[in-house]
Amino acid sequence: MKEFQKFVDIIAQLRDPVSGCPWDIKQTPQSLIPNMVEELYEVVEAIEDGDNVALMEELGDLLLHIVMQAQLASESGAFNIIDVLNHINDKLVRRHPHVFGELELKDADTVKKNWERLKKAEKQERKSVLEGIPRALPALIYAQRMQEKAASVGFDWDDVPPILEKIDEETKELKSALETEDQTRIKEEVGDLLFTIVNLARKLHLDAESALKETARKFSKRFQYIEEQYRQNGENINEASLEELNSFWELSKKEE
Repeated sequence: MKEFQKFVDIIAQLRDPVSGCPWDIKQTPQSLIPNMVEELYEVVEAIEDGDNVALMEELGDLLLHIVMQAQLASESGAFNIIDVLNHINDKLVRRHPHVFGELELKDADTVKKNWERLKKAEKQERKSVLEGIPRALPALIYAQRMQEKAASVGFDWDDVPPILEKIDEETKELKSALETEDQTRIKEEVGDLLFTIVNLARKLHLDAESALKETARKFSKRFQYIEEQYRQNGENINEASLEELNSFWELSKKEE
């Protein structure tokens, strides 16, 4: 596609030692990491906001980083953007035998499990199906990906009710830990409860990270409503009682 080739050529020009951009010339794969991560989260934000104009722009910004990394690799002789495209094309065909081959898979869950099996088979050097999850992922995403990989080999609950029972069990263990005032144990039990709730989200085909983020945004909106009421009334929110704050909280829910 000529537009993509034009884009690749522009990136190469930016990196030209003689006529390129001083900032782009200075960059290394490592120096670009913070900006690349930021662009990724801006893509996520645009998707969550349902803003297609912003999404179009942010996808372009993220693509810039992908092609720039390929350009840097090409300059070092490691690989180029064509190698990247060939690799992902081959992998997509290889890991979708139900589309490009004769394998029959009945639903999305079965497809995902088969994907993980194929992935593990390709990575023969890996000793565990859990390997390969980026350690830098946010904790909820990290936990959900780990659970998905474990589920690909059958280590999974059959349905939702057993998970709800497990949540009750973990809640009781947390209450017991709170009675001991042992901070190490309390932290462990809180982690266990969170991990089980992530499992519930996964079983319900929900993304735990997105679910929590939506709730956090809802909390932010409601709390800012409370703050605005105190500003309009010329009162100090720091002097408000919990009962007063809760009354405004209830009002904020009615305003939605």
